[in-house]
Amino acid sequence: MTPDPTRQRRLTVSMSPEIAERYPECRTVLILVQGLKNSEPWQETDEALEALESEVREGTRHIPGQDEPPIAVWRDLLRSFGTNPRKARPSVDALSRRLVKSGRVPRVSPLVDTCNLVSLTYLLPTGGFDLRAVEQDITLRSSRPGDVHIPLGQPEEREQPVEGEVVYADGNRVLTRHWNHRDADSTKITSATRDAVLLLEGISPVVTPEILGRAQRELAERVTPHADSVTLHTVEPPAETVLSWTETG
Repeated sequence: MTPDPTRQRRLTVSMSPEIAERYPECRTVLILVQGLKNSEPWQETDEALEALESEVREGTRHIPGQDEPPIAVWRDLLRSFGTNPRKARPSVDALSRRLVKSGRVPRVSPLVDTCNLVSLTYLLPTGGFDLRAVEQDITLRSSRPGDVHIPLGQPEEREQPVEGEVVYADGNRVLTRHWNHRDADSTKITSATRDAVLLLEGISPVVTPEILGRAQRELAERVTPHADSVTLHTVEPPAETVLSWTETG
């Protein structure tokens, strides 16, 4: 008998009650992507990134600095749980600094490049995880003893988050340190990724729910031509957001 090449998957994405209570101004929206085609060129993304880079180099597009609200609000958030944002920069801070300094956005893969495009367009953190590599439910919570992080690009390294640090984790495996500073190598999106969950984050009133929703819709629209299915979700504490999909071989 030929084995069934498909597998039904289900997981929840949530914010711990402690984090939800402490940071009520923080909102997260999700995009579930199935049947991703991430090994072929996405011309629309390439053209949009090139246009953005040209505008920055020519001085017609302003990218806020670290003391301006879109970046400063995230730096203040990291400080609130003991992280030095000069050593562990929020993702949107690090990405915007690279663009301003070099005039270019690093190219990684079509989906990651598209996330970076939307992040820079709306000035909010955007990222994602390869769902085939996610083992348990995903929770934004404070770190705890036994947590382990394998940093992106350093698969042999093992890090233990600092006590009180806010992390995304599945079980004791930390997927992102310092809220959204650095992803894990094991759940990174690659050209082989077929199913992914994308996260977009905003802090009111700098990024209103309306702006966050607009960014979510734009990212979904850019991904849709390159995937079999794209669905939008919102994390609404204290409820858990349930993602269900069929994983194909």
